[in-house]
Amino acid sequence: MILRVVQMTFKPEHTEAFVKLFEERKSTIRGFSGCTHLELWRGTNDPNIFFTYSNWETEADLNHYRFSDFFKETWGMTKALFAEKAQAWSVERAVVA
Repeated sequence: MILRVVQMTFKPEHTEAFVKLFEERKSTIRGFSGCTHLELWRGTNDPNIFFTYSNWETEADLNHYRFSDFFKETWGMTKALFAEKAQAWSVERAVVA
């Protein structure tokens, strides 16, 4: 299982546009093979910072999504709203609670 966390900082005037974009596209993302979970989180200290949290069965599944035309289109629209460059991490659980 691959856990993917992406931190994105948006220009204040673009946060609602991003939320709308996420709402429009989340079902398609969740429908990609191997995606078992997807959430959008918002920073409590800075409402312009968002995180996507997703779970993927394998790295190959994540890469299939990341290299898809759908991702390229979505990421292009998302990047246009950024105030800063995004940061992303692929991680796995070290300890199961």
